[in-house]
Amino acid sequence: MNWIEIEIYTTTEGIEPLTGSLIGMGINGFVIKDSADFDEFLNDKTINWDYIDDDLMGLKDCETAVTVYLPDNAQGLENLEAVKLELRALKQRDIDNAFGRLEYELKNVKEEDWANNWKQYFKPLTVGEKLLIKPSWETVSPDETRKILEIDPASSFGTGQHNTTQLCLELIEKYLSEGDTLLDLGCGSGILSIAAVLLGASAVKAVDIDYNSVRIARENAGKNGISDEIYNAYCGNVIDDENLVRQLGNGYDVVCANIVADVLIAMSGRFGEFTADNGILIVSGIIDSRKDEVIDVIKGCGFELIETAEKEDWAAAAFRRS
Repeated sequence: MNWIEIEIYTTTEGIEPLTGSLIGMGINGFVIKDSADFDEFLNDKTINWDYIDDDLMGLKDCETAVTVYLPDNAQGLENLEAVKLELRALKQRDIDNAFGRLEYELKNVKEEDWANNWKQYFKPLTVGEKLLIKPSWETVSPDETRKILEIDPASSFGTGQHNTTQLCLELIEKYLSEGDTLLDLGCGSGILSIAAVLLGASAVKAVDIDYNSVRIARENAGKNGISDEIYNAYCGNVIDDENLVRQLGNGYDVVCANIVADVLIAMSGRFGEFTADNGILIVSGIIDSRKDEVIDVIKGCGFELIETAEKEDWAAAAFRRS
């Protein structure tokens, strides 16, 4: 397998929150380059060195960076979009600018080349019992009986290839009833909320902290013949934006959130505000090692666990508001 090398620039203080976020996304292998570590090495008086290589000495003034490797395939491309969203979320939390610039660089490929090449990985995909997901340039048999969800993610997370998206779609299919309303928190490409309309939802709202994702979600809704009267997308952070929360309203039959564990936990206090009495909450994007932690937090917010679903190292869960 080929790998894409991504170097993320931060500070010594930013290493821990950044690597914690990466682990929460299922990225467990990384290389850390930090000048503070090298200074400590140079100042260790218990070691005597006659010679230090010039390349090694260059670390003394390097910018702190965390390097990760993503597979050169569809899952890797979705992981990159998730990394970009997480970097934006970290920047929002870093009000003192202690974590550095939190920017990334692809080291062995141009991003525009990789972004164009992802089309070769995205083929029609069946999910659950009712959905077939396809990009606009692929065709399917005229005899196809599944609901066809056409999605071009562009630079936004959500093609259906990632395990977390599939888990969430399967649970939406299972618990959404004809005529239900749905709220999609962290909508990315809009795949979950668009699928909900195709599966019978009467009205949906979608929200994301990234305006580009909101724009793409709206475009993808239009490609699937969904009108603005049924589909609305908003940009903002529901955790701390009271005006946005009022705009979104409450009483949704189904609320879904396919986001990393830390954000689900931070957002958990809002779930009860959005979900109708006896309504369904579906969460995904949870690395398996943090499943119990997320479930316990959400149960503590007045939700009853209905079921969990797992695929490889990822987990999703469905709850009922009690």
